[in-house]
Amino acid sequence: MKFKHDYQLSTKPNLGKRLVAALIDYGLIMSYFLLMIYLYGEPNDEGGYSVNGLPGFSITVVWFILTIGLEQMTGSTLGNKSQGLKVAPKTDPRKSLTFGQSLKRHLLDIIDLWPFGLLAILTIKNTEYNQRLGDLWAKTVVIDSTDPEQGLQTKE
Repeated sequence: MKFKHDYQLSTKPNLGKRLVAALIDYGLIMSYFLLMIYLYGEPNDEGGYSVNGLPGFSITVVWFILTIGLEQMTGSTLGNKSQGLKVAPKTDPRKSLTFGQSLKRHLLDIIDLWPFGLLAILTIKNTEYNQRLGDLWAKTVVIDSTDPEQGLQTKE
């Protein structure tokens, strides 16, 4: 989609920063998950452990807060913030991300991150605005706020 404005959108893949951000975000979520298994896990029939009830539900709540909640409120997850990355609407990165956009982005994390993030890397490298599947569906872009060449550029 080309814009009919006096500016144009410019992004870069930022693969290294995006990888570090994902490791931070999902490392925090996985740490909480492991803590819940340690504290509340009960042996199951498959030889593993299950976490049920409120402790099990809290894992979903923590995922929701650390991904969708923070991103919708601040434009960045903790991992993205640490790397200087900001998620914004593709149509106008000056605007704030909506709840629906953040929800769509993160509902596809399981697909984007499988296997080992390969699908996300391929789509980031091969789309015009360096978007993964979640970004394509939500119509969002990831911009390195520390790079003056990214974001909206005035047309000459």
